[in-house]
Amino acid sequence: MPTIYDLKPKFQALLRPLCSALAKDGVTANQVTIAAFGLSLAHGAANAATGGAAWVLLALPFVLFVRMAMNAIDGMLAREFGQQSRLGAILNELTDVFSDAALYLPFALIAGMPAALIVILVILAIIAEMTGAVAVQIGATRRYDGPFGKSDRAFFFGALALLLLFIEPGRWSTVLLAFAAALAFATIVNRSRMALKEGRHGNA
Repeated sequence: MPTIYDLKPKFQALLRPLCSALAKDGVTANQVTIAAFGLSLAHGAANAATGGAAWVLLALPFVLFVRMAMNAIDGMLAREFGQQSRLGAILNELTDVFSDAALYLPFALIAGMPAALIVILVILAIIAEMTGAVAVQIGATRRYDGPFGKSDRAFFFGALALLLLFIEPGRWSTVLLAFAAALAFATIVNRSRMALKEGRHGNA
């Protein structure tokens, strides 16, 4: 299924000059990974503390874009500048799911938002990422299939934050989050299916 993740090669090409400059300055992939995690924690804490203040919601799309850029940069530093490590692989997977939780769970504290649906959506997102990582254990590659991968979730919550600046939460937000949860569940199924398919071909 198509996903925003499919645009990653073009995005990486735009970031490659910056990535090269960072590598020359001695910046490591793990440092970028941890910095992206710190950015996510800081915004999530601000969102939780203010109950979705306008300035926090307005900042979220920018924070998500910067996080996405940092995630791309840490991957390029690891692969293209000989910085791959077991610690880096662990940090990459764990900080991604913790960052998602930090950024998105505070939406449950915004007055009028369906807290239970937000928690369910975050749990499904974590399971989707775990499914993608578990694929490696059965001989497949790390799966990033959609329709609701990390980049898609970022776009969804960034758009949701902007909508909340103009529209009070209500039935529309409940329906929208329920639809996102359905997409997250479909992502789990799709990643499992593609991992099994790839694993069978690898064992053939």
